[in-house]
Amino acid sequence: MSGRLNVVLLLALMVCALILVRTQYQARHLFIELERSQTEARQLDVEWSQLQLDQSGLGKHERIQASAIKDLNMVPVTPDRTQYITVDSKQTR
Repeated sequence: MSGRLNVVLLLALMVCALILVRTQYQARHLFIELERSQTEARQLDVEWSQLQLDQSGLGKHERIQASAIKDLNMVPVTPDRTQYITVDSKQTR
């Protein structure tokens, strides 16, 4: 009887040890995955900050004006280049 009990206890001990090893293995892999995810989150935060900075720079008046002059060949309006059109009240009917 004592020998049988020892065998059962030994088997239970081995099963518990294998479960412990498997659990530690899973915990290690989950921790590594957590670290990767946190690193990726930090990289995405940096990229998001950079994109916000770029967006704020693109919306500035000076940037828009420089782009209009360079890319669209536009020139700033001056009073001597302004043409005023008057509408005769008789012609509007």
